[in-house]
Order: sequence, then structure tokens, then C-alpha cells
Amino acid sequence: MLNELELTGRARTHVVQFHEPTRFAAQREVGEAFLEMQAAAAKDGIDIVPVSSFRDFQTQLRIWNNKFSGKRPLYDIHGVSRDFNSLTPTQVVDCILNWSALPGGSRHQWGTEIDVIDGAAPPGYVPKLLPEEVAPGGIFERLHRWLDANIATFGFFRPYERYQGGMYPEPWHLSYAPLSTKVIEQVSIELLTQVIETSQVLGKELVLPRIPEIYRNHILNINPAPSA
Repeated sequence: MLNELELTGRARTHVVQFHEPTRFAAQREVGEAFLEMQAAAAKDGIDIVPVSSFRDFQTQLRIWNNKFSGKRPLYDIHGVSRDFNSLTPTQVVDCILNWSALPGGSRHQWGTEIDVIDGAAPPGYVPKLLPEEVAPGGIFERLHRWLDANIATFGFFRPYERYQGGMYPEPWHLSYAPLSTKVIEQVSIELLTQVIETSQVLGKELVLPRIPEIYRNHILNINPAPSA
């Protein structure tokens, strides 16, 4: 069980910092399972590298606010950049939610989620975490074929494997099912409302009336773990 501060990313007392062989932060059980998977992949010539793991509330808030203010790009389901100036504020909120969680409502706050890439990418390549990288012929296609066959063995699944009306597909986003399937039950509309009311999130007046919808469509609406 996480307390309310841990659940919403306002504390990190539930995670530990791993340094070797790669640096990332997660709950200890999650990190150990990931390292086992990473070692197994290495034997098959796959270098699984975590590019995003635990993410605190302030980091998620910065991502949201930069997107809401047009400082970071917005994308459609195919990874094509949207014209920010042509969107209404409500449409901007919709676009953000397709790819990024509401601060306080991100799975990355739980210490159970890890976004991954293939370390075999050419030197200097900057990962985009967009569909083109995992599509046939994409730079991370080989990594994802390996993940397709092996992640469940180590307890992981893809909560956003396919689009079903909430988040757009994020096959690079891995979740540790033994813990995340329990943590999600702790999230509530009341807690999310409280967190947003006391935060500096841009577009707050648009978000607050939509929290029940966001809770239903963008938090609960995930692809189930294999054992579900």
C-alpha cells in the first residue's frame, strides 16, 4: 500500500535509486524484476535501457504545463505534430491526455512503471518515444519483438498496448503487474480532485470538472495484465 503522497508522486519514500548497470528509480521489487529481465535480454543481444521510471509530481506538472502553454509539442495518434495555435484550450487538454497523464494521476508516480528503449541505437540518437520507432523497420522494432515474447515472464505488461479510448498506444511503457494492479485500486476521484485543486496546473478550470471522466478513461481504462 502507498500513502497519498507516494501515490500522487509528492513523495518518493516508496522507491529506491538503482545505479548499476543502468540508473533508474523504482520500487525495489520492480527494479529487481527489471534487472532480471534486462540480464535475460542481454543474453539474446538486446540492451534494454530505461529512459523514464519513477516520475514525481513536479516533473509531471512541468510536462503538463509545458504542453498546455505550447512549449512542448502535441501529437496525434500517429506521432504527427499538431498545430498548437489551431487548438482550443479544451482541445489542448484532450491532446495532452492522449499522451501524458494528469499530474497526480500518472502511473509513473507509483514506482511500478518503466519506459524502455534499445541501447543499440546509433550514437547520438535521441529517443522520441513515438510510434515510428516501434513500427516495422523502426529503430526499436527488434527490442519490441523480444518484449512481446518475454515481458510476462518477468511480471511486466503494457498498460497502453493498444488504443481503447484513453491513452494512445505506448508499447515502450512497461508496468510491473504484481504491484501496479494493486496500486491502481487506491486511486480515487476525490484524491485527484484534492491534488489538482491545490496545484499550479495550467488549465485547472478545465480539468477539475473532467476529473471523473479522466479517472474513468485515462486511469482505469488500460489494457489488462495477462493474469487479469
